[in-house]
Amino acid sequence: MMALGDPQPRAQGLAPLIRLEGAGVRFGARIVLQGVDMAVRAGERVALIGSNGSGKTTLLRLLHGQVPHLGQREVHTDAQGREPSQAMVFQRPFLLRLSVWWNLQLALWLAGVPGAQRSQRARRALERVNLREHAQRPARVLSGGQQQRLALARAWAVRPQVLFLDEPTASLDPGAKRDVEALIEEFAAEGMTVVMSTHNLGQAKRLATRVVYLESGQVVVDRPVSAFFNEPLPEAAEQFLSGERA
Repeated sequence: MMALGDPQPRAQGLAPLIRLEGAGVRFGARIVLQGVDMAVRAGERVALIGSNGSGKTTLLRLLHGQVPHLGQREVHTDAQGREPSQAMVFQRPFLLRLSVWWNLQLALWLAGVPGAQRSQRARRALERVNLREHAQRPARVLSGGQQQRLALARAWAVRPQVLFLDEPTASLDPGAKRDVEALIEEFAAEGMTVVMSTHNLGQAKRLATRVVYLESGQVVVDRPVSAFFNEPLPEAAEQFLSGERA
């Protein structure tokens, strides 16, 4: 598995794909995110870390445009006025009451993939996550780990420009985790921008070019991965790394 280092210089010079300025999210009277200023650029691999309830999943959903928000959320458009294509894989993925195969086929159809390409993409995706032998099984009878791998296969087959992952290996055994990490590295090598939440600090070191640490709905640290793990941090982040706030 190749190691991913600090953000590439070219990513730092590019216009942000998604930018948040003073952004926040409120659920009723409860503020779950506030004052978030950050940008995601093409080719970055951003790891969101923090304790349970710190706002990681909400920030993923905000970046993806899934929740009403305060402040500004701006999405870059190309010369034709098109926003970057996006996909999100949740920790508990939603699967249709169809076979594994047709969950993939429908996703490809909705993404506008030409019919002549769908079967090849679906087969390759299932092979990559070791689910080909389950192609005709109902997706909802798969184990939790298998469902997560199917969700990742579905996202990979669609090939979005920006992929959001919420704890993508939380329910997987060690072997499956290695397979999923290899798949995420493959996404990155193909130029896909990846933003993921994780509790696995080793995973953040291996996969991310940048780490964002959240505490109580606020971004406390946003640094390149080597700076995050090798330079002094604010006390809250240091305590998290030492396990006191895990």
